[in-house]
Parts: sequence; C-alpha cells; structure tokens
Amino acid sequence: MRVFVTGGTGHSGPYIIRELIAAGHEVTGLARSDEAAAAVSALGATVRRGELADLDGLKEVAAESDGVIHVAHRQDLLPTGGMDAVALAELPIMLAYGEALAGTGKPLVAAGSIGSPGPLGRPATEEDLALAVGEEHRGTLHVRNVVEAAVLGLAEQGVRSSVVRIANIMHSTADAGFLPMLIALANEKGVVGYPGDGTNLWNAVHVQDVASLFRLALEKGPPGRYWHAVEDGGIAFRDIAEAIGSHLGLPAVSIPLDELIVPGYFGFLANIVTKSYPASNLITRRTLGWEPVHPRLLDDLDNGYYFSET
Repeated sequence: MRVFVTGGTGHSGPYIIRELIAAGHEVTGLARSDEAAAAVSALGATVRRGELADLDGLKEVAAESDGVIHVAHRQDLLPTGGMDAVALAELPIMLAYGEALAGTGKPLVAAGSIGSPGPLGRPATEEDLALAVGEEHRGTLHVRNVVEAAVLGLAEQGVRSSVVRIANIMHSTADAGFLPMLIALANEKGVVGYPGDGTNLWNAVHVQDVASLFRLALEKGPPGRYWHAVEDGGIAFRDIAEAIGSHLGLPAVSIPLDELIVPGYFGFLANIVTKSYPASNLITRRTLGWEPVHPRLLDDLDNGYYFSET
C-alpha cells in the first residue's frame, strides 16, 4: 500500500514508518521543515513538504494514497490556545481526509487517547465510546474527543476509519513525555512522589508495539472501531514511583491528596496524576491478532536508559 503518514518525526511516527516499510508498504511522510524532511527521508520514506494547516494539500496527498495514518497535531497552538485550540484545528483535518477518501473504503487510522471514555470504574474496553465533551472538560485532553468521534463517523461515508487509543505512558528510548517528567521531578525534589496511597492505575505500552498496531489497523481493521494500544492494563502509580526510586536511589513517598495543588510536588501535573484508567486490549488482540512483544513498563525501566543521564 501507498501510505501517507503525518507526525513522522514525533515519538511514535518514526517507529510507525519503519514498521510500515518493513512490511513492504510505500510511505510518504509530511514534513514542514528541512530538518523534518531530512529525518523522514532517513527513515526510508518519501517526503511530502507541507503543513497541517494546508487542508487542500492534505486532501490531495490523501487521495493519491491507499491509506492514511495520522499521529500529528498542531503543537504550535499549545502555548497560546492549549488543547482546545489543538482540537479545534484537528477536526477540519479529519473532515478533509473524509472528503478525500469518501466512498473508497480506504483506511484512515488516527491516534486517540486511552482515557477518552473517561473514568468508568472498570477497565475501559474498545466498545466504550469517547466521553461527550462539555464545559467541564475545557483545557483537558477530553476536548479532543470530538476529533475521535469525527474519525469514527467517517465510516458512514465509506472510509475504513478507526482510532488507535494510545496508553497513558508510551515508553521507549525516544520518550520525552510523562516518565522523563516524573524522573526530573524526583531529581529536583529528592524524593519520588505518588498521590495518596498510590493505588490509582495507569496503563502503558512500548512504542514499537504501538507501531505494529497502527500497521494492523491500516491493513485489516474494520471501519468505525476503536483499538487499544495498551499492554500493561493497570499499574499502580506507587509501583511506578518505587521503580523510579530504586534506580535513582531515592525514597518513594506519598503526597497527601489535599496537598496536590499547584505549585505542590507535581506542579501542573497535579490534575492528572490522581487519575485511574485501567484498560483492556482483549478486543484488539482478538480482532487484529495484535500481540505486544516488547518489554513491559517496569521491565523497560530496568533496562536503565531512562536514567543514563541522571
């Protein structure tokens, strides 16, 4: 297949491109700068110069392709508009893909969040729809749920569209996200904090397993479906903190819930560290034959690369 990929220079993008090429697909990657173009080319993909804001350009390359994988977002909008602006800009991108692919049966696979159904009090499954967005969710990741819903809605227009919900923690040697922030906080504070009793559950997945799931969803995923890129379905936050502490030689300590306010230990992360989002991958595995094979989170922490510069 000729596959158009956005976000090819992000965290998951390079792994997705390599996974697709290894499986025999021809990949075109979007690049807005010379640096990004060089990185995409080095991965073995054809470079398409352009920007996410150029909807006509996206429609053109999507129409020329046999399928689209979208893992990019407008990071440039975060400093001034937050997630609300990012979601507002991404929605017309998905609708543009819909115009280009309508009636073709071609696949569109977009990245989503494992937390999009919201806290359910049980493991989230692939059959749980994205939480409806209200005023109470402004400024949070949930404002992007309208984007996920739009992607699934394209199935009614003859697009083989689906959403890969990515785990809260996507770990790898290229990780610049949540785990590095926790490690930096621990080094700054001299202790590794966890909220309350630390029994709230986080989920995780290795980025190479994420890449294989995107490929499988592209190749054979039915339309209008969610897929769960999650290997560890629920790890106690305290276990993560203790694992980090064992490598840093720092104690893991409870941060009382009534102290979880900015600028407390967790700072701007205070509103998310208390969340508990256990999730299942059973439907994804049964339907697509996806089986995670790379190290689980705590095993990956034991590999040491997260701590090589600490």
